[in-house]
Amino acid sequence: MRMPRGGRLLMATCLGSLFVLVLYFQTITKPEPGVNTDSRPGKSRRSPLQTLYNGDQQLELLEAQRSLQGRRELLEQACLSHTRKRQVLSPEDLKHLIVDDKHSLIYCYVPKVACTNWKRVLMVLTSDGRYTDPLSIPANEAHVAGNLRTLSEFSVPEINRRLRSYLKFIFVRDPFERLVSAYRNKFTRSYNTAFHRRYGTKIIRRHRPEPDPEEIEKGNNVLFHEFVQYLVDPRTQREEPFNEHWERVHSLCHPCLIHYDVVGKYETLEPDAQAVLSLAGVEGTLQFPTSGKSTRTDGDMAARYFKHISPFYQKKLFNLYRMDFLLFNYSTPEYLRT
Repeated sequence: MRMPRGGRLLMATCLGSLFVLVLYFQTITKPEPGVNTDSRPGKSRRSPLQTLYNGDQQLELLEAQRSLQGRRELLEQACLSHTRKRQVLSPEDLKHLIVDDKHSLIYCYVPKVACTNWKRVLMVLTSDGRYTDPLSIPANEAHVAGNLRTLSEFSVPEINRRLRSYLKFIFVRDPFERLVSAYRNKFTRSYNTAFHRRYGTKIIRRHRPEPDPEEIEKGNNVLFHEFVQYLVDPRTQREEPFNEHWERVHSLCHPCLIHYDVVGKYETLEPDAQAVLSLAGVEGTLQFPTSGKSTRTDGDMAARYFKHISPFYQKKLFNLYRMDFLLFNYSTPEYLRT
């Protein structure tokens, strides 16, 4: 089967009774000017994907696009340099990709990278007027399964059509800042008892010398170095996949198999989010929520946590998250002593 020049091949195949999606990493064919890539009846507006590649946006958006384009190119180069094996994705691997059919968007959510607010925004966009203000949606409601559709829910032909014609975007963050943020949220907050019981008890039992029975029972005082030891312990991933809050981005969103048109960054969240909303044509009616947190996890805070991690474990942890550093162009943190 021939692949059009500058395009990508997406094909369905069958292994036993399981349909899988085979995606070869190539630059997606740019839609022709004036041609609507959405085949649904009654759709005449220009899609976000067409707006992105036609290059006739307003000056402010064009300036943002230059930065986003540079990230796409760096990601493509990193994928070509650091990935060798052809992989196969099943629809189940696409459960982090949220679909907005109304605005032709696909968003791969990454926990601890403003995903609660992005889910709120998408609930507004897909609600047909039920929601109008993202911040009026409770955080726990934004994470309820079923409130938003994921790509994994569709048939293989429907998956392929959306991957070809929708704007696909992802937001990423410095891997270790994201990791510290996950630790702080899930293991130092008293209200996260489900995480304490599910993961804290195991971490304390396995990585704390002579723990008290009460500590094992509650699992509510996991130390950061114990969390790091849990992550790099080979038994951890042999027993079960990482929780999504500390799973690597490349494992959640498959950026070397799925061509993301926009790679936003947490460090430039507001302008990058504005660029996505502009491409979707809703910048005048919808504002991305700004964070009011005064204790947001940044590089200085991450450095304080890593100060007490030995060089041995720093190196093992960096190797574990190395692909995320490489693919998304994050430098090795200066505070590491590897």
